Parts: sequence; C-alpha cells; structure tokens
Amino acid sequence: MARDNETSGSSPIIEVGSVVEAEEDATTRSSSRSAVDEMVQNIRGLISSEGLTVGDNLPTERELCERFEASRNTVREAMRILKAYGIVSVRPKVGATIIDDRMQRALDLFSFNTLEVSRDTFVDVQGFRGLLEVASVDLLFDKLVPEDIASLHAANEDLRKAETELDASEADFRFHTRLVQIMDNKAVLDVYKIMKPVILRIMLRGKTRQTFSTLTFAEHAEVLQALEARDRTAYQYKMKTHLENGFRHFSV
Repeated sequence: MARDNETSGSSPIIEVGSVVEAEEDATTRSSSRSAVDEMVQNIRGLISSEGLTVGDNLPTERELCERFEASRNTVREAMRILKAYGIVSVRPKVGATIIDDRMQRALDLFSFNTLEVSRDTFVDVQGFRGLLEVASVDLLFDKLVPEDIASLHAANEDLRKAETELDASEADFRFHTRLVQIMDNKAVLDVYKIMKPVILRIMLRGKTRQTFSTLTFAEHAEVLQALEARDRTAYQYKMKTHLENGFRHFSV
C-alpha cells in the first residue's frame, strides 16, 4: 500500500516525526532570538544604570554570561547587534568599548534606499526641508556671514558647469547642505545628510543637465540675491517656490 502511494499522483506522505522536529526547530530559533533581544536590552540597561559613556569598557564576555545567566553565543550575538547599531566596538584582547557611531550607521542604512520616490514621500521630504530652509529664516539670517554667500555662489557655479545630471544633483545638494550648515547645528546637519539618497532622487526627477544649468541655477541665484539683500520675505518666497517646483514632475 505504501508503494502505491509513492508511485501515484497523490500528495506525498509527511512523517509525523518530521513535523514535530520542524516545530521544535522553529521554537528553538524563536527562543534564541528572544534571548538575544533580551541580552541587548540587558546590556543597554547596564550602560545606563552604571553611567557608562563613550570610551568606557563593558564587562567581559564571561562576566556578562555570568551576570545575566546567558550562553556565550547569546552574548556574542547581542554584541554583534550592538556593533551594527554603532554602540560598541569589539576588538581582540580589548573587549567591547562603548562608541557613538549611530549617526553613521543610520547613514549607511539609508544609503541602501533605491526605491523610486513617491508623491507622498516627496511631500514629506520637501515639507521637512521647508522647516529647515524656509521656516528657520531668522536663525539663518542671524548666523549668515559673507563667507557663506561666497560658498553658496561657488556651489551654484559647480551646478551650472556640471557635465552630467548626477554631478549636477550632487552640486545642488551641496548648495542646500551649505545653507543648512549656516545654522550651526550639527544634529540638524547630520539628519539632513542622512536624507541625501532620497533628496538626490527628488532633485533628479524630471530634470536634465540643461534643466539644472538653467532653471535650477536661476532659482538658486534668486535665493542668493535675497540672502545678500538680507530680505527675509523674499528669501522665504524664493526658497519655498524652489522647493515646491518639483511637484510638476509628479502625477496627481
């Protein structure tokens, strides 16, 4: 009878033992993942409770195993995750040292974004940029010095002379990054840089090298003219119009 089942077109027989083993494997993987997640939280709690900071060493692998009654593999996997987050650096004979590379790790992750930009994403990103580049006009003008104007002109000139669309978008981004840099807030500047892959896609959408060297260049020039004249109202209007012009490249 078993032989008939093997040669017929019916569904293959599944051994009960195989099902049980598969379920046990899934349970083991789930438990292992939970243990690692718990260890990550334990180490983060340890850093907080003991007031550890950048440059301090964490307890050794053996000490962490004993302290939290965990296996060596669990501790190592937790360290791997914390390393990926940019929170610790693990070196032979030195152990785990607390670092702060979180912003760089976020930038690395964001750079893998290769998806096309949707209209909703465009609205959100340009809205964010508007808060920085339009609504922060008072802070911008208070910090502005002649050297900033000169740097912005240089970036805009690079845009005009760019030989490819990609080179032009990089120059375009440098122009806006230099503008944000004037505000003298490193955290804000870091966040803006993290968004570079998406902002570049927005800048490139529907544009040619000719578009960059004429329309975009001219819009930047008008923004610069308002900055040089220290005309807050004109600056806000010109920058807001510049950021919103990309709408025409998205269907309703």
